[in-house]
Amino acid sequence: MLCRDNAARMRGASKVLLLAGVLCACAPALDWRQVSPSGWQVTASFPCRPSHAQRDIELGGQRVTMFLHACSAADTTFALAMADVGDVRSVGPALDELAAAAVRNLAARIDADEPARVQGMTPNREARRLRLSGRLADGRPVVEHVAVFAHGSRVFQLALVGSQLTGEVVQPFFDGIRLMP
Repeated sequence: MLCRDNAARMRGASKVLLLAGVLCACAPALDWRQVSPSGWQVTASFPCRPSHAQRDIELGGQRVTMFLHACSAADTTFALAMADVGDVRSVGPALDELAAAAVRNLAARIDADEPARVQGMTPNREARRLRLSGRLADGRPVVEHVAVFAHGSRVFQLALVGSQLTGEVVQPFFDGIRLMP
């Protein structure tokens, strides 16, 4: 009798483990969350926990600090970068440089080029959203969706890079960006 009870318990435990395994297999690979980098006046949706970095770069004819939040999930890199160019007259050239750098970094062709539309952005004719096809440094083909836009004297670059990018990844990332007054 004791053996039959243990066998029944084991079958029950096996069913629970099987169900847990099925539920984990169905769990989304992307765990979307709102991220609001301190002092940036922006909120973005990331599907993973971004790490933070910064470096000094030449942008718009001056030396500025570029801040970056980025992470990788589902064989895709998600990134948001920001730099304050200090003067709104430098914004247009800086946005052009950010877009050109995205193309140059992948030796890419531009598959689509349209005006950027980000809630709360400062209107600027150089604000653009591009879809690029190119190659990583190791030669692997990739697709990149990138938007460059501004809020006051701050310029932003929102980028998504992966071998295959579907609407399930692109839309939530680009629709999740909001600039705050």
